[in-house]
Amino acid sequence: MILLVINLFIGLVTFRSYGLSWDEPLFYDYAEALKYAYTPANWFSGNFEVERSFGSSGSDHANRGPAYLLIATPFVSLVERLGLDSASAWHLVNFLTFQLGVYLLYRLASKWMGKESALAAAALFAFQPLLWGHAFINPKDIPFLAFFLGAVLFGFELVDKYKNNPQLPIFHLLSASFFLGIATSIRILGPLAAILVIFYAFVQKIKITDLLKVIWLYASISLLIAFVSWPYLWLNPLQKFFEVFIFMSDNPTQLNVLFAGENYQAGDMPQRYFPMLLAYTLSEPAYVLIASGIFFGFWKSDGRQRLTLGILLLWFGIVVGYIYLKRPAMYDGYRHFLFILPPIFIFAGFAFEKIFARVRSSWQKIAIVLATLMFGILPIVQLHPYQYAYYNQFTGGVGGAFRNYETEYWLTCYREAVLGLNPLAEPGTQLFVRREAYIAAYYAETGITIRDFRTEQNEMRSGDYYLVNTRSNEDLRFLDDQPAVIEVARNGAIFCLIKQVP
Repeated sequence: MILLVINLFIGLVTFRSYGLSWDEPLFYDYAEALKYAYTPANWFSGNFEVERSFGSSGSDHANRGPAYLLIATPFVSLVERLGLDSASAWHLVNFLTFQLGVYLLYRLASKWMGKESALAAAALFAFQPLLWGHAFINPKDIPFLAFFLGAVLFGFELVDKYKNNPQLPIFHLLSASFFLGIATSIRILGPLAAILVIFYAFVQKIKITDLLKVIWLYASISLLIAFVSWPYLWLNPLQKFFEVFIFMSDNPTQLNVLFAGENYQAGDMPQRYFPMLLAYTLSEPAYVLIASGIFFGFWKSDGRQRLTLGILLLWFGIVVGYIYLKRPAMYDGYRHFLFILPPIFIFAGFAFEKIFARVRSSWQKIAIVLATLMFGILPIVQLHPYQYAYYNQFTGGVGGAFRNYETEYWLTCYREAVLGLNPLAEPGTQLFVRREAYIAAYYAETGITIRDFRTEQNEMRSGDYYLVNTRSNEDLRFLDDQPAVIEVARNGAIFCLIKQVP
Protein backbone atom coordinates (compact mmCIF):
# COMPACT_ATOMS: atom_id res chain seq x y z
CA MET A 1 0.00 0.00 0.00
CA ILE A 2 2.87 2.39 0.76
CA LEU A 3 4.40 1.78 -2.67
CA LEU A 4 1.07 2.22 -4.45
CA VAL A 5 0.26 5.40 -2.51
CA ILE A 6 3.66 6.88 -3.39
CA ASN A 7 3.18 6.00 -7.05
CA LEU A 8 -0.36 7.36 -7.05
CA PHE A 9 0.78 10.66 -5.54
CA ILE A 10 3.51 11.06 -8.15
CA GLY A 11 1.10 10.11 -10.92
CA LEU A 12 -1.52 12.62 -9.79
CA VAL A 13 1.07 15.40 -9.76
CA THR A 14 2.53 14.61 -13.19
CA PHE A 15 -0.05 12.92 -15.44
CA ARG A 16 -1.08 16.15 -17.20
CA SER A 17 2.47 16.55 -18.57
CA TYR A 18 2.25 13.60 -20.95
CA GLY A 19 1.38 14.25 -24.58
CA LEU A 20 -0.78 12.10 -26.80
CA SER A 21 1.13 9.28 -28.43
CA TRP A 22 0.93 8.20 -32.06
CA ASP A 23 -1.54 5.38 -31.37
CA GLU A 24 -3.82 7.07 -28.88
CA PRO A 25 -6.28 9.42 -30.69
CA LEU A 26 -7.62 6.82 -33.11
CA PHE A 27 -7.68 4.16 -30.40
CA TYR A 28 -9.75 6.40 -28.14
CA ASP A 29 -12.03 7.13 -31.08
CA TYR A 30 -12.52 3.37 -31.21
CA ALA A 31 -13.58 3.54 -27.54
CA GLU A 32 -16.27 6.09 -28.38
CA ALA A 33 -17.53 4.09 -31.35
CA LEU A 34 -17.85 0.95 -29.20
CA LYS A 35 -20.77 2.48 -27.34
CA TYR A 36 -22.87 1.73 -30.42
CA ALA A 37 -22.34 -2.03 -30.02
CA TYR A 38 -23.35 -2.01 -26.35
CA THR A 39 -26.50 0.09 -26.65
CA PRO A 40 -29.52 -2.30 -26.50
CA ALA A 41 -31.71 0.07 -28.51
CA ASN A 42 -29.37 -0.39 -31.47
CA TRP A 43 -29.69 -4.19 -31.33
CA PHE A 44 -33.44 -4.02 -31.96
CA SER A 45 -33.43 -1.09 -34.38
CA GLY A 46 -33.69 -3.36 -37.39
CA ASN A 47 -30.51 -2.06 -39.01
CA PHE A 48 -27.84 -2.95 -36.46
CA GLU A 49 -24.40 -3.14 -38.10
CA VAL A 50 -21.59 -4.16 -35.80
CA GLU A 51 -19.05 -2.55 -38.15
CA ARG A 52 -20.27 0.86 -36.97
CA SER A 53 -18.66 0.13 -33.60
CA PHE A 54 -15.16 -0.11 -35.07
CA GLY A 55 -14.58 3.65 -35.32
CA SER A 56 -12.81 5.66 -37.98
CA SER A 57 -9.77 3.34 -37.84
CA GLY A 58 -11.69 0.09 -38.15
CA SER A 59 -9.25 -1.45 -40.59
CA ASP A 60 -6.46 -0.94 -38.07
CA HIS A 61 -8.17 -1.43 -34.70
CA ALA A 62 -11.20 -3.70 -35.12
CA ASN A 63 -9.02 -6.81 -34.90
CA ARG A 64 -7.44 -5.48 -31.71
CA GLY A 65 -9.72 -6.51 -28.89
CA PRO A 66 -11.23 -3.51 -27.06
CA ALA A 67 -11.81 -5.10 -23.64
CA TYR A 68 -9.57 -2.57 -21.88
CA LEU A 69 -11.37 0.31 -23.58
CA LEU A 70 -14.71 -1.02 -22.36
CA ILE A 71 -13.44 -1.31 -18.79
CA ALA A 72 -11.60 2.03 -18.75
CA THR A 73 -14.14 4.26 -20.51
CA PRO A 74 -16.49 4.67 -17.51
CA PHE A 75 -13.55 5.70 -15.32
CA VAL A 76 -12.30 8.09 -18.00
CA SER A 77 -15.77 9.65 -18.25
CA LEU A 78 -15.84 10.08 -14.49
CA VAL A 79 -12.46 11.83 -14.50
CA GLU A 80 -13.53 14.06 -17.41
CA ARG A 81 -16.49 15.25 -15.35
CA LEU A 82 -13.95 16.66 -12.91
CA GLY A 83 -12.77 19.03 -15.67
CA LEU A 84 -9.90 17.15 -17.27
CA ASP A 85 -9.40 16.94 -21.01
CA SER A 86 -9.78 13.54 -22.67
CA ALA A 87 -6.05 12.87 -23.17
CA SER A 88 -5.18 13.60 -19.54
CA ALA A 89 -8.11 11.53 -18.29
CA TRP A 90 -6.97 8.52 -20.31
CA HIS A 91 -3.38 8.96 -19.17
CA LEU A 92 -4.44 8.90 -15.54
CA VAL A 93 -6.55 5.77 -15.99
CA ASN A 94 -3.76 4.08 -17.96
CA PHE A 95 -1.37 4.82 -15.10
CA LEU A 96 -3.79 3.36 -12.56
CA THR A 97 -3.95 0.21 -14.69
CA PHE A 98 -0.17 -0.06 -14.47
CA GLN A 99 -0.42 0.20 -10.69
CA LEU A 100 -2.79 -2.76 -10.78
CA GLY A 101 0.00 -4.63 -12.57
CA VAL A 102 2.51 -3.61 -9.88
CA TYR A 103 0.18 -4.94 -7.19
CA LEU A 104 -0.41 -8.20 -9.05
CA LEU A 105 3.35 -8.71 -9.49
CA TYR A 106 3.88 -8.19 -5.74
CA ARG A 107 1.12 -10.66 -4.95
CA LEU A 108 2.47 -13.30 -7.35
CA ALA A 109 6.04 -12.86 -6.06
CA SER A 110 4.76 -13.33 -2.49
CA LYS A 111 3.97 -16.96 -3.31
CA TRP A 112 7.67 -17.84 -3.21
CA MET A 113 9.36 -15.23 -1.04
CA GLY A 114 8.89 -12.96 1.95
CA LYS A 115 6.87 -9.78 1.66
CA GLU A 116 9.96 -7.57 1.98
CA SER A 117 11.58 -9.23 -1.02
CA ALA A 118 8.35 -9.20 -3.03
CA LEU A 119 7.95 -5.50 -2.30
CA ALA A 120 11.52 -4.77 -3.43
CA ALA A 121 10.93 -6.69 -6.66
CA ALA A 122 7.67 -4.81 -7.29
CA ALA A 123 9.36 -1.46 -6.64
CA LEU A 124 12.23 -2.32 -8.98
CA PHE A 125 9.65 -3.17 -11.63
CA ALA A 126 7.54 -0.04 -11.00
CA PHE A 127 10.49 2.35 -11.25
CA GLN A 128 11.83 1.15 -14.57
CA PRO A 129 11.80 4.33 -16.70
CA LEU A 130 10.71 2.37 -19.77
CA LEU A 131 7.62 1.05 -17.99
CA TRP A 132 6.90 4.27 -16.09
CA GLY A 133 6.68 6.22 -19.34
CA HIS A 134 4.54 3.64 -21.12
CA ALA A 135 2.26 3.48 -18.10
CA PHE A 136 0.67 6.83 -19.05
CA ILE A 137 0.69 6.83 -22.85
CA ASN A 138 0.24 3.17 -23.82
CA PRO A 139 -3.39 1.95 -23.67
CA LYS A 140 -2.53 -1.31 -25.44
CA ASP A 141 0.58 -3.02 -24.10
CA ILE A 142 0.44 -1.89 -20.46
CA PRO A 143 -3.16 -3.10 -19.96
CA PHE A 144 -2.24 -6.40 -21.60
CA LEU A 145 0.71 -6.71 -19.21
CA ALA A 146 -1.57 -6.12 -16.22
CA PHE A 147 -4.36 -8.48 -17.27
CA PHE A 148 -2.00 -11.22 -18.47
CA LEU A 149 -0.25 -11.00 -15.10
CA GLY A 150 -3.63 -11.23 -13.39
CA ALA A 151 -4.59 -14.24 -15.51
CA VAL A 152 -1.45 -16.08 -14.37
CA LEU A 153 -1.80 -15.06 -10.71
CA PHE A 154 -5.48 -15.92 -10.33
CA GLY A 155 -5.02 -19.06 -12.42
CA PHE A 156 -2.31 -20.24 -10.03
CA GLU A 157 -4.52 -19.36 -7.05
CA LEU A 158 -7.40 -21.30 -8.61
CA VAL A 159 -5.17 -24.37 -8.82
CA ASP A 160 -3.95 -23.93 -5.23
CA LYS A 161 -7.46 -23.49 -3.91
CA TYR A 162 -8.78 -26.52 -5.78
CA LYS A 163 -5.85 -28.65 -4.65
CA ASN A 164 -6.51 -27.86 -0.98
CA ASN A 165 -10.30 -28.19 -1.30
CA PRO A 166 -11.83 -30.29 -4.10
CA GLN A 167 -15.00 -28.21 -3.97
CA LEU A 168 -15.15 -25.96 -7.02
CA PRO A 169 -13.92 -22.48 -5.88
CA ILE A 170 -16.38 -20.25 -7.76
CA PHE A 171 -14.79 -16.92 -6.81
CA HIS A 172 -11.32 -18.03 -7.86
CA LEU A 173 -12.71 -19.58 -11.04
CA LEU A 174 -14.47 -16.35 -12.00
CA SER A 175 -11.42 -14.21 -11.17
CA ALA A 176 -9.07 -16.35 -13.24
CA SER A 177 -11.55 -16.54 -16.13
CA PHE A 178 -12.21 -12.80 -16.10
CA PHE A 179 -8.56 -11.83 -16.33
CA LEU A 180 -7.87 -14.49 -18.95
CA GLY A 181 -10.87 -13.43 -21.05
CA ILE A 182 -9.91 -9.75 -20.92
CA ALA A 183 -6.26 -10.53 -21.71
CA THR A 184 -7.34 -12.63 -24.70
CA SER A 185 -9.51 -9.80 -25.98
CA ILE A 186 -6.68 -7.29 -25.65
CA ARG A 187 -4.05 -9.48 -27.32
CA ILE A 188 -4.35 -12.80 -29.09
CA LEU A 189 -1.43 -14.11 -26.98
CA GLY A 190 -3.68 -14.09 -23.89
CA PRO A 191 -4.29 -17.89 -23.96
CA LEU A 192 -0.59 -18.37 -23.23
CA ALA A 193 -1.51 -17.55 -19.62
CA ALA A 194 -3.91 -20.52 -19.59
CA ILE A 195 -1.12 -22.79 -20.84
CA LEU A 196 1.10 -21.66 -17.96
CA VAL A 197 -1.75 -22.31 -15.51
CA ILE A 198 -2.28 -25.83 -16.88
CA PHE A 199 1.44 -26.55 -16.53
CA TYR A 200 1.22 -25.33 -12.94
CA ALA A 201 -1.71 -27.68 -12.29
CA PHE A 202 0.38 -30.63 -13.51
CA VAL A 203 3.25 -29.58 -11.25
CA GLN A 204 0.82 -29.49 -8.31
CA LYS A 205 -0.24 -33.04 -9.27
CA ILE A 206 -3.91 -32.30 -9.79
CA LYS A 207 -5.64 -35.45 -11.04
CA ILE A 208 -6.34 -35.30 -14.77
CA THR A 209 -10.05 -36.06 -14.26
CA ASP A 210 -10.36 -33.23 -11.71
CA LEU A 211 -8.31 -30.93 -13.89
CA LEU A 212 -10.53 -31.49 -16.92
CA LYS A 213 -13.60 -30.75 -14.83
CA VAL A 214 -12.24 -27.31 -13.95
CA ILE A 215 -10.52 -26.56 -17.26
CA TRP A 216 -13.62 -26.72 -19.41
CA LEU A 217 -15.40 -24.24 -17.14
CA TYR A 218 -12.30 -22.04 -16.98
CA ALA A 219 -11.94 -22.04 -20.76
CA SER A 220 -15.66 -21.61 -21.47
CA ILE A 221 -16.10 -18.61 -19.19
CA SER A 222 -12.89 -17.01 -20.48
CA LEU A 223 -13.91 -17.42 -24.12
CA LEU A 224 -17.37 -16.05 -23.36
CA ILE A 225 -15.82 -12.95 -21.77
CA ALA A 226 -13.47 -12.50 -24.72
CA PHE A 227 -16.39 -12.85 -27.15
CA VAL A 228 -18.67 -10.43 -25.32
CA SER A 229 -15.92 -7.82 -25.05
CA TRP A 230 -14.82 -8.00 -28.70
CA PRO A 231 -17.51 -6.98 -31.26
CA TYR A 232 -15.25 -7.93 -34.17
CA LEU A 233 -15.76 -11.59 -33.22
CA TRP A 234 -19.54 -11.21 -33.41
CA LEU A 235 -19.29 -11.32 -37.21
CA ASN A 236 -18.02 -14.92 -37.17
CA PRO A 237 -16.32 -16.01 -33.91
CA LEU A 238 -14.13 -18.88 -35.07
CA GLN A 239 -13.20 -17.43 -38.44
CA LYS A 240 -12.38 -13.97 -37.09
CA PHE A 241 -10.41 -15.33 -34.14
CA PHE A 242 -8.33 -17.49 -36.49
CA GLU A 243 -7.81 -14.54 -38.86
CA VAL A 244 -6.59 -12.36 -36.00
CA PHE A 245 -4.26 -15.09 -34.77
CA ILE A 246 -2.66 -15.46 -38.22
CA PHE A 247 -2.45 -11.69 -38.71
CA MET A 248 -1.03 -10.84 -35.29
CA SER A 249 1.47 -13.71 -35.29
CA ASP A 250 3.27 -11.87 -38.08
CA ASN A 251 2.34 -8.31 -37.01
CA PRO A 252 2.92 -6.91 -40.54
CA THR A 253 3.90 -3.27 -41.01
CA GLN A 254 6.03 -1.13 -43.29
CA LEU A 255 7.39 1.16 -40.59
CA ASN A 256 10.95 2.37 -40.75
CA VAL A 257 13.07 1.62 -37.66
CA LEU A 258 16.39 3.16 -36.63
CA PHE A 259 18.63 0.53 -35.07
CA ALA A 260 22.38 0.66 -34.40
CA GLY A 261 22.72 3.71 -36.65
CA GLU A 262 20.96 2.16 -39.65
CA ASN A 263 17.38 2.28 -40.93
CA TYR A 264 15.56 -1.00 -41.40
CA GLN A 265 12.06 -2.04 -42.40
CA ALA A 266 10.24 -3.42 -39.36
CA GLY A 267 9.84 -6.80 -41.05
CA ASP A 268 13.56 -7.09 -41.74
CA MET A 269 15.06 -6.40 -38.34
CA PRO A 270 18.30 -8.27 -37.51
CA GLN A 271 18.09 -11.01 -34.89
CA ARG A 272 20.11 -8.97 -32.42
CA TYR A 273 17.38 -6.29 -32.25
CA PHE A 274 15.42 -7.73 -29.31
CA PRO A 275 18.33 -8.86 -27.09
CA MET A 276 20.21 -5.61 -27.62
CA LEU A 277 17.23 -3.43 -26.76
CA LEU A 278 16.45 -5.60 -23.76
CA ALA A 279 20.05 -5.09 -22.62
CA TYR A 280 19.89 -1.32 -23.12
CA THR A 281 16.49 -0.35 -21.72
CA LEU A 282 16.34 -1.63 -18.13
CA SER A 283 18.14 0.01 -15.21
CA GLU A 284 21.67 -1.31 -14.71
CA PRO A 285 21.17 -3.13 -11.36
CA ALA A 286 18.16 -5.00 -12.75
CA TYR A 287 20.34 -7.31 -14.82
CA VAL A 288 22.54 -8.31 -11.89
CA LEU A 289 19.54 -8.85 -9.61
CA ILE A 290 17.62 -10.87 -12.21
CA ALA A 291 20.58 -13.11 -13.10
CA SER A 292 21.57 -13.76 -9.48
CA GLY A 293 17.90 -14.15 -8.53
CA ILE A 294 17.45 -16.93 -11.06
CA PHE A 295 20.43 -18.73 -9.53
CA PHE A 296 19.29 -18.26 -5.91
CA GLY A 297 15.68 -19.05 -6.74
CA PHE A 298 16.50 -22.45 -8.17
CA TRP A 299 19.27 -23.17 -5.68
CA LYS A 300 17.07 -22.70 -2.58
CA SER A 301 14.03 -24.54 -3.95
CA ASP A 302 12.86 -28.15 -3.77
CA GLY A 303 12.00 -30.13 -6.90
CA ARG A 304 8.38 -29.00 -7.15
CA GLN A 305 9.18 -25.35 -6.66
CA ARG A 306 11.94 -25.56 -9.27
CA LEU A 307 9.33 -26.80 -11.73
CA THR A 308 7.07 -23.90 -10.78
CA LEU A 309 9.87 -21.39 -11.25
CA GLY A 310 10.58 -23.07 -14.55
CA ILE A 311 7.04 -22.10 -15.59
CA LEU A 312 7.92 -18.46 -14.87
CA LEU A 313 10.94 -18.81 -17.13
CA LEU A 314 8.70 -20.37 -19.78
CA TRP A 315 6.54 -17.22 -19.61
CA PHE A 316 9.59 -15.32 -20.77
CA GLY A 317 11.23 -18.04 -22.85
CA ILE A 318 8.28 -19.09 -25.02
CA VAL A 319 7.84 -15.55 -26.31
CA VAL A 320 11.57 -15.10 -26.89
CA GLY A 321 11.57 -18.37 -28.81
CA TYR A 322 8.64 -17.13 -30.89
CA ILE A 323 10.54 -13.92 -31.67
CA TYR A 324 13.55 -15.87 -32.93
CA LEU A 325 11.68 -18.58 -34.80
CA LYS A 326 8.82 -16.59 -36.30
CA ARG A 327 10.77 -13.36 -36.82
CA PRO A 328 7.72 -11.06 -36.58
CA ALA A 329 7.98 -7.39 -37.49
CA MET A 330 9.62 -5.50 -34.62
CA TYR A 331 9.26 -1.77 -34.03
CA ASP A 332 8.67 0.76 -31.25
CA GLY A 333 11.30 -0.97 -29.18
CA TYR A 334 9.76 -4.15 -27.82
CA ARG A 335 6.60 -2.59 -26.45
CA HIS A 336 4.46 -5.44 -27.84
CA PHE A 337 6.32 -7.84 -25.54
CA LEU A 338 6.43 -5.85 -22.31
CA PHE A 339 4.21 -8.51 -20.73
CA ILE A 340 7.18 -10.92 -20.52
CA LEU A 341 9.05 -8.66 -18.08
CA PRO A 342 7.12 -9.44 -14.83
CA PRO A 343 8.47 -12.99 -14.36
CA ILE A 344 12.11 -11.95 -14.62
CA PHE A 345 11.52 -9.16 -12.09
CA ILE A 346 9.99 -11.72 -9.75
CA PHE A 347 13.32 -13.53 -9.88
CA ALA A 348 15.01 -10.30 -8.80
CA GLY A 349 13.09 -10.75 -5.55
CA PHE A 350 15.14 -13.85 -4.75
CA ALA A 351 18.30 -11.75 -4.99
CA PHE A 352 16.82 -9.21 -2.60
CA GLU A 353 15.87 -12.07 -0.27
CA LYS A 354 19.47 -13.26 -0.22
CA ILE A 355 20.69 -9.73 0.53
CA PHE A 356 18.11 -9.23 3.29
CA ALA A 357 19.16 -12.50 4.93
CA ARG A 358 22.62 -10.99 5.48
CA VAL A 359 21.38 -7.58 6.66
CA ARG A 360 19.49 -7.36 9.93
CA SER A 361 18.80 -3.65 10.23
CA SER A 362 15.58 -2.48 8.58
CA TRP A 363 17.22 0.85 7.78
CA GLN A 364 20.07 -0.90 6.00
CA LYS A 365 17.58 -2.88 3.94
CA ILE A 366 15.71 0.30 3.01
CA ALA A 367 18.98 2.02 2.10
CA ILE A 368 20.03 -0.88 -0.16
CA VAL A 369 16.67 -0.93 -1.95
CA LEU A 370 16.61 2.85 -2.38
CA ALA A 371 20.16 2.86 -3.75
CA THR A 372 19.10 0.23 -6.28
CA LEU A 373 15.93 2.09 -7.22
CA MET A 374 17.76 5.37 -7.77
CA PHE A 375 19.19 3.99 -11.01
CA GLY A 376 15.64 4.16 -12.31
CA ILE A 377 14.24 7.07 -10.32
CA LEU A 378 16.85 9.60 -11.44
CA PRO A 379 16.20 9.00 -15.17
CA ILE A 380 12.45 9.14 -14.48
CA VAL A 381 12.95 12.66 -13.11
CA GLN A 382 15.47 13.74 -15.76
CA LEU A 383 13.51 12.48 -18.76
CA HIS A 384 10.05 13.52 -17.61
CA PRO A 385 7.66 13.18 -19.41
CA TYR A 386 9.57 11.04 -21.92
CA GLN A 387 10.72 8.22 -19.65
CA TYR A 388 9.81 5.55 -22.17
CA ALA A 389 12.67 6.84 -24.36
CA TYR A 390 15.14 5.67 -21.68
CA TYR A 391 18.43 3.94 -22.47
CA ASN A 392 20.85 2.90 -19.75
CA GLN A 393 24.52 3.80 -19.50
CA PHE A 394 25.55 0.76 -21.55
CA THR A 395 24.71 2.99 -24.53
CA GLY A 396 25.72 6.25 -22.86
CA GLY A 397 22.16 7.02 -21.82
CA VAL A 398 19.49 8.47 -24.06
CA GLY A 399 22.04 10.98 -25.37
CA GLY A 400 24.30 8.16 -26.50
CA ALA A 401 21.37 6.36 -28.13
CA PHE A 402 20.29 9.46 -30.05
CA ARG A 403 20.80 9.13 -33.84
CA ASN A 404 21.56 5.42 -33.33
CA TYR A 405 18.34 4.03 -31.83
CA GLU A 406 14.72 5.14 -31.70
CA THR A 407 14.09 7.29 -28.66
CA GLU A 408 10.86 9.34 -28.59
CA TYR A 409 9.25 7.29 -31.36
CA TRP A 410 5.61 7.92 -30.38
CA LEU A 411 5.69 11.72 -30.93
CA THR A 412 4.48 12.68 -27.45
CA CYS A 413 6.85 15.66 -27.69
CA TYR A 414 4.31 17.35 -29.99
CA ARG A 415 2.51 18.54 -26.87
CA GLU A 416 5.48 20.43 -25.46
CA ALA A 417 6.47 21.78 -28.88
CA VAL A 418 3.02 23.08 -29.82
CA LEU A 419 2.37 24.54 -26.37
CA GLY A 420 5.66 26.39 -26.79
CA LEU A 421 4.55 27.73 -30.17
CA ASN A 422 1.10 28.88 -29.05
CA PRO A 423 2.24 32.15 -27.39
CA LEU A 424 4.58 32.96 -30.31
CA ALA A 425 2.08 32.42 -33.09
CA GLU A 426 0.13 35.27 -34.62
CA PRO A 427 -3.41 34.84 -36.02
CA GLY A 428 -3.29 32.96 -39.30
CA THR A 429 -0.10 31.06 -38.44
CA GLN A 430 0.31 27.79 -40.33
CA LEU A 431 2.09 24.85 -38.78
CA PHE A 432 3.08 22.06 -41.18
CA VAL A 433 3.51 18.79 -39.33
CA ARG A 434 5.80 16.14 -40.78
CA ARG A 435 3.52 13.26 -39.74
CA GLU A 436 0.47 12.50 -37.56
CA ALA A 437 -0.75 16.10 -37.67
CA TYR A 438 -3.83 15.21 -35.61
CA ILE A 439 -1.67 15.02 -32.48
CA ALA A 440 -0.42 18.58 -32.93
CA ALA A 441 -3.97 19.77 -33.67
CA TYR A 442 -5.09 18.62 -30.22
CA TYR A 443 -2.77 21.13 -28.53
CA ALA A 444 -2.82 24.03 -31.00
CA GLU A 445 -4.73 27.21 -30.21
CA THR A 446 -7.50 28.29 -32.58
CA GLY A 447 -5.29 30.88 -34.30
CA ILE A 448 -2.95 28.18 -35.63
CA THR A 449 -3.86 26.20 -38.74
CA ILE A 450 -2.45 22.69 -38.71
CA ARG A 451 -1.37 21.35 -42.12
CA ASP A 452 -0.19 17.87 -43.09
CA PHE A 453 3.31 18.23 -44.53
CA ARG A 454 3.13 15.00 -46.50
CA THR A 455 0.09 16.04 -48.54
CA GLU A 456 0.29 19.84 -48.41
CA GLN A 457 4.00 20.61 -48.64
CA ASN A 458 3.51 22.55 -51.90
CA GLU A 459 1.43 25.15 -50.03
CA MET A 460 4.19 25.96 -47.54
CA ARG A 461 5.25 29.62 -47.63
CA SER A 462 7.93 31.77 -46.04
CA GLY A 463 7.10 32.46 -42.41
CA ASP A 464 5.20 29.21 -41.91
CA TYR A 465 6.32 26.80 -39.20
CA TYR A 466 7.42 23.20 -39.60
CA LEU A 467 7.15 20.57 -36.82
CA VAL A 468 9.24 17.42 -37.15
CA ASN A 469 10.26 14.64 -34.81
CA THR A 470 13.60 12.83 -34.83
CA ARG A 471 12.20 9.32 -35.21
CA SER A 472 14.34 7.58 -37.85
CA ASN A 473 16.24 10.88 -38.11
CA GLU A 474 13.37 12.43 -40.08
CA ASP A 475 14.47 15.93 -39.04
CA LEU A 476 17.53 15.61 -41.31
CA ARG A 477 15.45 15.33 -44.48
CA PHE A 478 14.01 18.85 -44.76
CA LEU A 479 15.13 22.29 -43.51
CA ASP A 480 17.97 20.51 -41.73
CA ASP A 481 20.20 23.60 -42.03
CA GLN A 482 17.63 25.94 -40.43
CA PRO A 483 17.86 26.79 -36.71
CA ALA A 484 15.09 25.58 -34.44
CA VAL A 485 12.58 28.04 -33.03
CA ILE A 486 11.56 25.42 -30.46
CA GLU A 487 13.53 22.35 -29.49
CA VAL A 488 12.28 19.59 -27.20
CA ALA A 489 15.19 17.62 -25.78
CA ARG A 490 16.31 15.69 -22.70
CA ASN A 491 19.76 14.51 -21.61
CA GLY A 492 21.42 15.23 -24.94
CA ALA A 493 18.71 13.70 -27.14
CA ILE A 494 16.49 15.89 -29.32
CA PHE A 495 12.91 14.67 -29.71
CA CYS A 496 11.03 17.40 -31.61
CA LEU A 497 11.86 20.58 -33.50
CA ILE A 498 9.81 23.49 -34.78
CA LYS A 499 11.48 25.54 -37.48
CA GLN A 500 10.35 28.59 -39.43
CA VAL A 501 10.42 28.48 -43.21
CA PRO A 502 12.87 31.15 -44.47
